[in-house]
Amino acid sequence: MAARWYYRNNTPPRREAMRRLLITTAGRSDYGIYHSILNRIEAEPELDYSLLVTGQHLSTAGGETVREIERDGRPIAARIPLPETMSNCAAVADAMAAALAGTGALLARGAFDIAVVLGDRFEMFATTAACVPFNIPIAHIHGGEVSFGAVDDSLRHAMTKMAHLHFVATDDYARRVRQMGEEDWRIMVSGAPALDTIMNANLPDRAALSSKFGISLDEPPLLVTFHPVTRQFGEAGHQTRALLAALEAVDHPVVLTAPNADVESDVIRMLMTDFVRRRPGRSWLVESFGALNYLAMLRESRAMVGNSSSGLIETPGFQLPTVNIGDRQKGRTRAANVIDCAADKNAIEAAIYKAIGPVFRASLASMANPYGDGHAADRIVSRLRDIPIDHRLIAKSFVDL
Repeated sequence: MAARWYYRNNTPPRREAMRRLLITTAGRSDYGIYHSILNRIEAEPELDYSLLVTGQHLSTAGGETVREIERDGRPIAARIPLPETMSNCAAVADAMAAALAGTGALLARGAFDIAVVLGDRFEMFATTAACVPFNIPIAHIHGGEVSFGAVDDSLRHAMTKMAHLHFVATDDYARRVRQMGEEDWRIMVSGAPALDTIMNANLPDRAALSSKFGISLDEPPLLVTFHPVTRQFGEAGHQTRALLAALEAVDHPVVLTAPNADVESDVIRMLMTDFVRRRPGRSWLVESFGALNYLAMLRESRAMVGNSSSGLIETPGFQLPTVNIGDRQKGRTRAANVIDCAADKNAIEAAIYKAIGPVFRASLASMANPYGDGHAADRIVSRLRDIPIDHRLIAKSFVDL
């Protein structure tokens, strides 16, 4: 029997569907990853979906990226606003409480057949936890990974234990999920969905990017994406100053993206804003590129610098050198394009010079991406469509090794 369907914005269902999916999106990064999955669902007559929109999507400071979702015509089941600032740990805890309560209120009004969540952010953890008392099957994308520098590591593994289906990017990550006691039939090595978009989407060209965001791309810039390291509270200012000092020493055009809504993100944003103000015509800060524009920027860049997971997962698709700073991504699988360095001015500067050198770039010509083959969405959507929703799916067992 089809589940009841609730639309907060009074948008009616586009079609009757046998199976209804609730997909949580908390910001620009996960929405971009979902892109190929949402398109694939829309082509599947036996499925329908709606988005639970929360987090940075609804933040004024974060650029209100919900507008991108609206422009794409995606159906929205609910919008759950969270506190605007994440300047301290209490604010993050308050945001988790708001996301959990808001999700519970939505689920109490309208049932869904499967909840889909992605990654490891605190907003995702909260919406996942809200599904548990409703006995809604949970499908988790990008489980089994580790990132020792972030509290997200703990949240991701907790989401694995709440989830009923696991779509992981690599065989190593599948093995980790099994180590957590998950049954083998629940686990699928799908690959990373972001690679589907890289391989199949029509990305904006250089002129369109330059015009839309007011940045010069006459010379390929360094693309900088740097977020707080949440297990190193109090270090964001020091680490960001080291990064910006290295960028100033290299004296290359720089395009910076705004940090995620994590504790101490305000400090990073302030320092980046001042850096751009001091380097007019050579540096730009972009609040949010949007999914396709961000990928196009990877294509146009000389190298990526920072501590984002996109530096490990998406950049190999462009054979783009990546300088990965500090511990935030410690433990994740790396391709040959990644240069790891400490969060130290001299170490970052040396790594950037290596990355932009012609020898290193040439060495990446035949590099393979360990995160998949560009067909993740097909695997994920087929599984969501075909898996029986029954007692076997809901009543999880723990597999002792």
